[in-house]
Amino acid sequence: MSPLDLSFRFKLPLWGAVLILLTALAVSTSSLIQAYDELKEDQAMDAEVLSNSLVSIVFPLMLHDNVWRAFETIANPVRNIRPGNLTKVEAILVLDQKSKVFVSSHPQAAPLLSDLASLGPDYAWLAERLNRPGHPPVTQVLEPPGSHYIYFLTPVTRNDATLGTLVLVSNRSAFLSRFTEMAWHSALIGGVVLAILLPFNWYWGQRMARPLVQLTQRMGQIGKTLPESLDPRMYQARDELGRLFDTYNKMLEELREKSELERQMVQSERLAALGQLAAGVAHEINNPLGGMLTAIDTLKCHVGIDPRMARTIALIERGLLQIKDTVAALLVEASLKSRNLGHHDIEDIRTLVSAPVHKKALCLDWDNRLKDEIPLPASLIRQILINLILNAIHAAAQSGIVTMEIACVGEELRLAVWNDGKILNDEEIGHLFEPFSPLSEGGHGLGLWVTYQIVHQLGGNISAKRADGQMLFSVRIPLGATT
Repeated sequence: MSPLDLSFRFKLPLWGAVLILLTALAVSTSSLIQAYDELKEDQAMDAEVLSNSLVSIVFPLMLHDNVWRAFETIANPVRNIRPGNLTKVEAILVLDQKSKVFVSSHPQAAPLLSDLASLGPDYAWLAERLNRPGHPPVTQVLEPPGSHYIYFLTPVTRNDATLGTLVLVSNRSAFLSRFTEMAWHSALIGGVVLAILLPFNWYWGQRMARPLVQLTQRMGQIGKTLPESLDPRMYQARDELGRLFDTYNKMLEELREKSELERQMVQSERLAALGQLAAGVAHEINNPLGGMLTAIDTLKCHVGIDPRMARTIALIERGLLQIKDTVAALLVEASLKSRNLGHHDIEDIRTLVSAPVHKKALCLDWDNRLKDEIPLPASLIRQILINLILNAIHAAAQSGIVTMEIACVGEELRLAVWNDGKILNDEEIGHLFEPFSPLSEGGHGLGLWVTYQIVHQLGGNISAKRADGQMLFSVRIPLGATT
């Protein structure tokens, strides 16, 4: 797998860490190079100041051949080295014009009048440089290859008269010790900065990547199912990423509305088809059923039927009458004319349902906001309300709560019934208004079916949903609806 294919959870922190490390390395390297150059300049400046001071003293001594005083002069800086001095002078030599030792701070190592080239490889390398023509009249800094020492060469001169050369021998250790100390300080500061930036970079990278990862995972679920919305608290900035999350949540909301609309359309079409089928079957059953009931009535009019036959006829009659009632329930026709609905029609229903309410010790919360008559058939609205309330009473828990609200809002009647009974899932709600629903415990399950048919014949709609831990049935019917 290519590194570019890694998740943003890893790519963003890793890229940030690499950039931070490269930046820190570049800044540290630049700082160390600058510090190295500045130390070299400071060292050369210190050596030049010391050399010029010694030259001003040594020049008259060489002129008068005062070797002893010259020795005391050059030996003193070697014996009294200041702590932390970049120019750690280990030896000082004064050469004459023939590159022979006039005086040395270490006479044993560099005897008087000894040739410079005979003192060792470094001095031979220096002697070669001194013998070249065009010797500059300023302090030179020479570093023999592979040597542990740095040599500072200053002409012993005054008023264009040159008597020789002053050689300062400095150990590299002082310079390297100071540079190493600065490098460690720089590394320590860089480490502290990295210890702060890298965790912050990892946190920020994860904070940026986590919402993107969740968005990608949930986008992948679209088409199979509707994923959950993203928590707006996850990323509250109003930049492009924040607007992307808002767009995703709005898209999900529209998809849910579309899915709910499609579900309602499918349910309406299914219930309409069931209604047509049930009506057709009911009409086909009614004709032979009427004939059988007529035949039963005729038999009952005959004299001389023995008791066993009479009991059999009565049993058949009761069965046929039950079939007739069921068929009548399937033939929902809201074509009858009725007076307008008034406040007292709703209050009458409260009286009718009081017995089953008391039987289950329910709390009935009744909110009737109708004041004047409204242009809707009273008998049909009463049937809708009775069916919904009886269904809620049946579903409510013992000593539970049933709530009813009815009011006119704008140009429509709104009716709502709650109960605290069993909470149905989406699949069960989808089959709730079907005839002979398996959710009906006892009875034939036609109450909600009849209610659904009446509501839709009046041009309204009915829905069932979960709300605050209860089941809510809500109905909306436009005013003036006729059948």
